[in-house]
Formats: sequence, C-alpha cells, structure tokens
Amino acid sequence: QVPLKPGRSLMDWIRLTKSGKDMTGLKGRVIEVTEDELARHNKKEDCWICIRGFVYNVTPYMEYHPGGEDELMKAAGADGTDLFDQVHRWVNYESMLKECLVGRMAVKPIAAPKEFSSTLSEEKKKLNGMRPEKKVLGASAKDLTPSYDWFQTESLVTVVIYTKQKGMNAELVIVDCEDKQLRGEIIVDDYSYLVEVDLDRAVQEDITVNITEKVGKVEIILKKKDNINWKMLGQPLESHNTFIKRTDRGLSYRKCKLVSKTEVTHDTKLLCLMLPKSTHLRVPTGQHVYLKQIVAGTEVVKPYTPVLPFLMLDFKETPHHDGAHIYLMIKIYSCGLFTQALDNLQIGDYISVSNPEGNFKKSQIQTSEDLFLLAAGTGFTPMVKLLNFALTEVSCLRTVKLIFFNKTEDDILWRNQLEQLALKDERFEVQFVLSEPTKDWVGKQGKISSSLLSEFVKRSRKDFKVLICICGPTPFTEQGVQYLKDLGYSQEEIHAFTA
Repeated sequence: QVPLKPGRSLMDWIRLTKSGKDMTGLKGRVIEVTEDELARHNKKEDCWICIRGFVYNVTPYMEYHPGGEDELMKAAGADGTDLFDQVHRWVNYESMLKECLVGRMAVKPIAAPKEFSSTLSEEKKKLNGMRPEKKVLGASAKDLTPSYDWFQTESLVTVVIYTKQKGMNAELVIVDCEDKQLRGEIIVDDYSYLVEVDLDRAVQEDITVNITEKVGKVEIILKKKDNINWKMLGQPLESHNTFIKRTDRGLSYRKCKLVSKTEVTHDTKLLCLMLPKSTHLRVPTGQHVYLKQIVAGTEVVKPYTPVLPFLMLDFKETPHHDGAHIYLMIKIYSCGLFTQALDNLQIGDYISVSNPEGNFKKSQIQTSEDLFLLAAGTGFTPMVKLLNFALTEVSCLRTVKLIFFNKTEDDILWRNQLEQLALKDERFEVQFVLSEPTKDWVGKQGKISSSLLSEFVKRSRKDFKVLICICGPTPFTEQGVQYLKDLGYSQEEIHAFTA
C-alpha cells in the first residue's frame, strides 16, 4: 500500500462515483473493445484495463488506488486478470469500478470442454448417488482426485467424500448448507475439491462433519426436515464435482453474527463472530479471512487474521474456542471507512465472512528450533495463533521470541498477557520497541533496523533451524525482509504475512 493524498480515501472515491461525473469518457455508452483498441489506452492520463473480459477506464481511479498508480500501470492497455488475482482477487472490482465500465472485449467466448459439459448434463439428468465421472486431469493427478457417494436412512442423509489423503483434518474441510444448497469443499494441498448440490429436499439447520484422518474419509451428515425417502441427492450446481487449483476457485462467504465486542486498547477491539449452525469452518494457523460489508452502497472487502480470545496460559481450550466462533482483533481508524462500519455494528448484527486463505504451513514451525516473530501494530494478529501452536504443540522449539513494534505504550496489544506468558514459559521472550515513547519508557526505542534485528534475531546454535515470521504495514514488512536477507537469512527461513 502507498500513502494516498488527502481527499483520496475510499469514501471520497465512492462519493465521486455517485456524483454523476462521466468516468469513462464515453458519455454513458458501453462499447465492444478490440485488443488493438485496448492497447492504445496505455498511459496514466488514458488507461484502460481488462479484467475477466470487461474493460474499465481506470484513469479517474489512479489517485484512489491503495496500491499506487504504478501497480495499475502494470496492466495498462492489457488484460490485468492474472495480476489482479495475484494481488487482490478478493476485491469486488465490479462494484468498485462499475461507473468506469467501458464495455466488453470483442472476443468469442471459449466453449466449455466437451468432457465437462457432457458429464455435467449426465449428472443433471439424475444425481442418484452413483459416483460421478472424474474430471479429466493428468494421469498422475487422476488417481488422487477425490470422489463422493451418498446414502440415507429414514431421518438422515450422509454425503461421503473419499479424499484419498492421509492426515485429512477439520481445517481442510469447509461445509455450508443454506436454503437447500449444500457446499462441501475439501482442501488438498494447493487444490480444492467441491461437492455443490441443490438438495432434493429441505434439511434442518445443524450439520455434523465426521473425519476419518487415517483414510481421509469425510462424512457430512444432514438431518431431514421430513422423514421422506429421497429419490436423489439433488441437482448439481455449476462447480459441482470439480477438482481445481484453490486460486481458481471463487471465494465463498457466509453470514456470521456479532456476539461480543471487547476493548483491547484505546483504538483496537476484539470482535467475536458466531458461525451459522449449518457451517463447518476452522481457520488454520497463519491464515486469514475476508470480511465483506456494503458501505455507502458499495461492497467493500478487507482481509483479517483471526486470533484466539486470549493467549493460552494454562489450558488450550476456552468456552468459545470451539470452532463455532471466530475472533478478530481490529484497529478502528478515525478516517477508515470499513473499520468505522465494523465499529458501528451492534451485537446481533451480521457480517459476511469468507473461506480461509493463505500460504502459511504449520510444518514450517514443526521443523524449527528457533522461532522469531516480528510484528508491528495489528501485524500482531497472525502471531497469536502461531504463539499458541508453537508453545503448546511443537516440542522441538528451543526459543520463541516476539519483537513487537508500536508507537506508544498505549498501543501495545495484550501487553499484560504477553508478559505473563513470558513468565510462564521459559522458552518465550517478548521485546517491546516503541517509536514514539514517553520519557519514562526504559525499554527499546526506534523503528525496525538492521542493527536492532542483529541484536535480537540470533540462532541459539549455528546448526539450529530458524523460522522468522514478519507482519505489519507494507513498508515495515518489506524493509524487515531486506534487513534479514542482509543479515544472511535465506528466503526459506523468512515468512512474510502480506494480507
């Protein structure tokens, strides 16, 4: 992200789009755009970009783009879909840029592969529990493609997914069942398998998910509303029985209820959201979710990393740490459109929460002896679950050190809990660094620097494996990664959280 000029906030952009100003230069016309025409509009003062077949004039948006003009110019006069997906595929560009729509690309739609369309039509005839044809993949991947089956009793319907993966666990299974629509997603490394069906009949709200880890079998148990024999499971939806890369799978959301809001510091709050009874979702350590809310008539989406309700000093489980709740530690910015909207939510209100995303893997910690966590401000949030997992689950760790950067003492999140944890567990050490301390502050002061990191980030022994996790504002993270590399740490030893 880059600092935006005054008057160039998201709210200012929304106001501009509603002002009636001609944002495309076409006086309300929508045109078909050829590749040659698109390529001609490739300058800052005349910049068109194509995303998923639709062309937008992003010239008016240049100064409002949080990533800066240079990022937008990378796709000037070209198809920016891949670049968009890499950086922020979660953003609803259709809503943000609807007033900038020039038109559609003048290209013929690509026909669906015959194999896919014929399989789909066969399934649409009758989805009766026979295992469907697998989607065609490479020979090696074909054997690993999950499949499904279903059976019923008088009162229950059970959908069984054979993942063909050992070590299947609750974090790799996401299930939603709302308005007769069942969506069961299985995560297999970088791939996603989906069962998505409009059920034959109505089911009750609560669902049960059973996982047999050793053989990778997942059971989704639904309770029938009426004890009637189903003739078939239901009608397949468009993405049903597909096994594709996770990044190619659209984000799925469900509405969660706000059940509590607690003050953490003068400007940071802990929100507790309750998942629907018809949802099974566990956010893995080091991964984030997206919150989606309509603000001033525009759909706004932001990423947040769930935390625990508090640091675990004596026990692992808490009353609400049960998979039915998601905790988010959110800094409320006085001029932040989205965080103000979150702060204004009342207990009982709903907000949309996405599936988890992120590329952090627990195995990165499980093979390390030294773990260093570098956090600035709310960059502390990914560290909460990491800390708990490291200190309660990873026996090979010798040292766990958190270097926590803030402006003032009042900004330090969970200071008391962190100090208590350091007293409780001799492997854990916390170091607070302030950039704007009062004269009474006796601790470290300054900003992230090579000299400061060389002082705090040291291997216990030369042959010890080390993992350094870093999260904070983009300049903090980028500078920190560079300092660490300058100090001789490799890319494999550094994990930067970027959401």
